[in-house]
Amino acid sequence: MAMRALWKGHLRLSLVTIAVRVYPATDVAGSIRFNQLHRQCQSRIVYKKWCPQCDREVGADEIVKGYAFERGQYVALEETDIKKVRPESTRIVQLQQVTSAAAIDPLLREDAYFLAPDGKPAAESFAVMRDALEGKAAIGTVAFHGRDRLVAVEPREAGMVMFTLRHEDDVRDIGGIPELDAVPAKARPQEIALAKRVLAEYEGEIDFSKFRDTYEDALRQMIDAKIAGEEVVAPKTEAPPRVVNLMDALRKSLDQVSRDRKKPAKAKPARSTRVTKFPARARKRASA
Repeated sequence: MAMRALWKGHLRLSLVTIAVRVYPATDVAGSIRFNQLHRQCQSRIVYKKWCPQCDREVGADEIVKGYAFERGQYVALEETDIKKVRPESTRIVQLQQVTSAAAIDPLLREDAYFLAPDGKPAAESFAVMRDALEGKAAIGTVAFHGRDRLVAVEPREAGMVMFTLRHEDDVRDIGGIPELDAVPAKARPQEIALAKRVLAEYEGEIDFSKFRDTYEDALRQMIDAKIAGEEVVAPKTEAPPRVVNLMDALRKSLDQVSRDRKKPAKAKPARSTRVTKFPARARKRASA
């Protein structure tokens, strides 16, 4: 099924303007979500908007936004007040600076969106911009979801990806963590060397498709069992071994890797697959 664009707009750098479509780059629709139920009758819990001062339920037309400028003191803002300062969505991604993609702190990255040309006339210009940005990121702004957003645009395969970015003021200083005061500024050279040998045994081209959300899988199996009226049995877990001496742990890790490599590969028995009794949206992720 083809993806649907969130909106159409323009990618602009100086006098260059390219018509683009913006698509969501991630999909969490298949994730398990829970509702709260009354244990006694299994009815879904509902929440009422209640004013403790007036001791009554209030409707949506009676509610305004409030900002706490002091403890227990609020300034009330009507929607008309907020609209006066809310940026109008011009649907223009205004690029203002270009930098190395590696220069962007990963902590600054938020949501990801795919960019594609809006129509065949824009396709050639789009390809030129994509290829010219190889290894780089174009930084700019866009009025998105009712506010100005800082964004980074980078090439990705046949298209481009746009990340919304946090501002640097939004990222906390790691130096504010008190436990880090006890961490040595530099570890012992012999421990670093041995740790690097262990890490080298695990290096290789990564395949993220091999990593699964085991908790989500276990939830689905448990829900299937509950639907079928089966007993849910918690799996046995082993406590991780206690590390007393780091050097000993590193040496034992190297020995274990060496032993594992010498073992002949065993054919894994075929596992029966249970049919998940979920709606179509949930099954989509389950079968991924």
